[in-house]
Amino acid sequence: MHILILGSGAGGGVPQWNCHCENCAGCRAKSEPVMPRTQSSIAVSANGHDWVLINASPDIRQQINQSPLLWPNDPQQQRGTAIKSIILTDSQIDHTTGLLTLREGLPLPVYCTDVVHEDLTTAFPVFPMLKHWHGGLQRRPIDTDHSAAFTVPEVPGLRFHPVVLESNAPPYSSYRDKVVPGNNIGLQIVDENTGKYLFYAPGCVQANPLVLDMLKAAECVLFDGTLWLDDEMIQKGFSNRTGTQMGHMPVNGPDGAIALLKQYPIARKILIHINNTNPVLNEASTAHAYLRENGIEMAYDGMQIKF
Repeated sequence: MHILILGSGAGGGVPQWNCHCENCAGCRAKSEPVMPRTQSSIAVSANGHDWVLINASPDIRQQINQSPLLWPNDPQQQRGTAIKSIILTDSQIDHTTGLLTLREGLPLPVYCTDVVHEDLTTAFPVFPMLKHWHGGLQRRPIDTDHSAAFTVPEVPGLRFHPVVLESNAPPYSSYRDKVVPGNNIGLQIVDENTGKYLFYAPGCVQANPLVLDMLKAAECVLFDGTLWLDDEMIQKGFSNRTGTQMGHMPVNGPDGAIALLKQYPIARKILIHINNTNPVLNEASTAHAYLRENGIEMAYDGMQIKF
């Protein structure tokens, strides 16, 4: 399996355009070891040529232009793409706005749950808007039952199992603060040749029994690394909501991602969807050192994983 990290940051990326927190200021001025990051998105492939895009961030044009593996490469076609399909794990702005940028390449199949499709046809009507470009997005449903695996015919060799996650819906969703199955999913992505799998969960507030099950035998985990502390945004004066209220498990603490991931013998444990305020972004910080001491990596834009 080939995994390409297109964007590793949370909403706003690093540096966020209007933010002067320590990380953003240090990244912008190059005065601190903080890498720039675009907003969260990955692509997966079984053969390294045909790719499934998982979430379409607002930075998708930049991400594709920085990723030669995704460039059009058929000399017989004036236009084309290595992206054969799209999977959406939720209806958040930072995971769906990039669909508008991809309009020149439509039609494209888009897999999503009924709840996500509802949000994207009503509150944030991306699906109706894009019908004007070659018929738009071709919706293919995702069930919320983990056993209801699906494959993407255009990208053979991979099998996708939905993993319902407890997180929050976007502020514009009718499901905001009312968690229902399907407003946020992770994915167990299985290489059908080897049986090894990636568990992708960029937004997770609580490890339910299925999540724990996914961690037991995963070859690689890309897990929610949004905030270091639950009240981080409150402490820094950026919000009056905790991370868990926004749908994200903190990285540190007894109920955090580090404590969770260190329980399992996973070959690659990697944080993704990292917010610009998170101190782990500064590679000289004690938080970053603590992360590495516990065998956990940070995703970065352009990172490639293969197993």
